[in-house]
Amino acid sequence: MTALSAKESESERTCIVTRRREPPEAMIRFVRGPDGVVVPDIRAKLPGRGVWVGARADLVAEAAKKRMFARGLKEQVETPPDLAADVARLLETDCLQMLALANKAGAATCGFNKVEDTLAKGGTAVLLQAADGGADGKRKLRQIARRAGGERHENDGVPAIVGLFTSSQLDLALGRTNVIHAALAFGGPGASFLARCRRLAAYRGVALDGAPLAAQMMQDGQPDAEGRPDQMDVTGSEAAEDRKLDE
Repeated sequence: MTALSAKESESERTCIVTRRREPPEAMIRFVRGPDGVVVPDIRAKLPGRGVWVGARADLVAEAAKKRMFARGLKEQVETPPDLAADVARLLETDCLQMLALANKAGAATCGFNKVEDTLAKGGTAVLLQAADGGADGKRKLRQIARRAGGERHENDGVPAIVGLFTSSQLDLALGRTNVIHAALAFGGPGASFLARCRRLAAYRGVALDGAPLAAQMMQDGQPDAEGRPDQMDVTGSEAAEDRKLDE
């Protein structure tokens, strides 16, 4: 699960679609497999000649449609029809594997109440919220995270919010059941997980919290229909989560 080397990160690569030069971590490398099929090399470790595409699904789809891989690799290759979707699945799996490692390292906290306490104490780098979790619980934890960060007057006091995965995906990665909320501590695997999530979000064309980019103009701290921005009740899903995790 090693990330790109420091030397590699300092260099730049040229996208075969846009011709723009970008750092490797903002791109996807592709190579020709032994069977002549284009293979995504998301960790940039496979041997042989490689070509690079900006880490966006539409760019990968365009490169496949216009047969740009053959020109870039300078040999005949077969491009899978669902290459863009294959890359998305690989990036997603890479994120979840790193999350599992973070959990094994003791960097993860799960359950609404435990995450709430962790956020209030500070030191949280990533707030994970299941894409299919309840909206009220999400808003409450985001408000707690922002208040805690503001009180400490630290630029990194407010954790990054990741909402790219479903509850079932979080269950498998964290080895628990009914995970709706989780938190990761600063440093180590948490930082590596966040870097992978940023690339996945960019590839999907969404914000890190999973929302469409246009939706970022909306503020999470808006009051509800009764004008109570900070007094939301924990929904049934969050309560069930805590019961499961405490068993």
